[in-house]
Amino acid sequence: MVGDRDPGDRYFEPQVETMPREELRARQEEQVVELVEYAYANSAFYRELWDEHGAHPRDIRTLDDFRARIPFITKDMVRAYRARTGDPFGGLLCVPVEELTSVSSSSGTTGDPEFFAEIWQDAPPLVTAQVRDLWELGLRPGDRVLSPPGTFRNLMDPGYQALGAVVIEVDTWMGKMHEVVEALRTYRPAYLQMMYPQMVELEHLAEKTDLREAFSSLKGASCAGQPLSRKMRERIRDDWGIDVYEYTSAADTGTAWECREHDGFHLWEDTVFAECVEVGEGREGGWRDVPEGDLGELVATDLDNRAAPLIRYRSEDLVRLSRDTCGCGRTHARMWVAGRSGDETLVQGRSVVLRDIWQAVEDQPETVAGVFQIVRDRREVDELRLRVGYDPALTGDVDALAGRLTEAVRTRTGVKPVLDLRTEEDLLKTMTSVAKFPRVVKS
Repeated sequence: MVGDRDPGDRYFEPQVETMPREELRARQEEQVVELVEYAYANSAFYRELWDEHGAHPRDIRTLDDFRARIPFITKDMVRAYRARTGDPFGGLLCVPVEELTSVSSSSGTTGDPEFFAEIWQDAPPLVTAQVRDLWELGLRPGDRVLSPPGTFRNLMDPGYQALGAVVIEVDTWMGKMHEVVEALRTYRPAYLQMMYPQMVELEHLAEKTDLREAFSSLKGASCAGQPLSRKMRERIRDDWGIDVYEYTSAADTGTAWECREHDGFHLWEDTVFAECVEVGEGREGGWRDVPEGDLGELVATDLDNRAAPLIRYRSEDLVRLSRDTCGCGRTHARMWVAGRSGDETLVQGRSVVLRDIWQAVEDQPETVAGVFQIVRDRREVDELRLRVGYDPALTGDVDALAGRLTEAVRTRTGVKPVLDLRTEEDLLKTMTSVAKFPRVVKS
């Protein structure tokens, strides 16, 4: 996969990564028209849904036709089909099961995990485009990669190997970061992949070990699972000496990564057709695009998945989308994630969003990691119940911390919270997902 590429080149696939917008759109249109015909012929779910809406492949000849005629789908629609039919793939599968290379799953943060059917070629579909992001981070043939032995959403090793990296298998999961630090000192890798809870664990290790020295061999590290708080990111960069590249889900069609500019997540538009629509529209009636740069819900269509593609999938992710050329020179769209559409809480009619709580929490030295949850059983509540994790090594008077936090949250949101303070370690143990820390929980 690496071929004769010059290690000094900034782009892994320059002809794709810097493709002119008009050429990129023409390519997407061709892919979408082909995809609709393919999915209608091979997916029971899409054939049933599109027949109900009077949408037929013969009517889809342009992207405008696609957006006007093909209905949105949601995670709940796929789950309902799965419950009704007993099909574990929710009717999305377009190939015989025996042709699949693997079946992996999502993290299950917002409900039952979703299953992803994949057919591998040189690398899993999720990884193939991701190699572009790893190249941008600085990873090159011969570099060492510290890799967990397995993850949800499939093993990363084939992607590293396709890039020419040397994979070192180390258990990097929660509770193991002291072993990871020792492995870094022993093998001196160029890259390390982590999740948000592991970053919190490293915060505690930093109090008794020299992380800057341990991480000195890294060209970069990646982090996913939850956004890093502003202050945590500054500490990782300034105190530990790590250039961290965050990445996130491209609405379950793949991943979207930061480049060296750290100015939004790149969506590889040869693999996904992205739309941004008004929240709450389009489920039963019409829908409207939001102006570019405004907040809306990400809708995604899989362009490179022939096993079980998602087509006009409403992600519930609230994003701002821009198709302006990035400072890195790449022409593909970027997005900035604000949260999920279901995370807004109404407290006696007043809107409370995660961003405001996050800022209040991370402003306190004892809770700078931003480990917190809203506890509610419905969207509209009478009181704002907050569970907040603190670092016991930095906390002398818990009651005083509670007083400062209460006032900080009230100032940011206009609502006085009911606090439940726990150590970060105890709060992270409540995770129901293998990778993500849920910000809104029922109990």
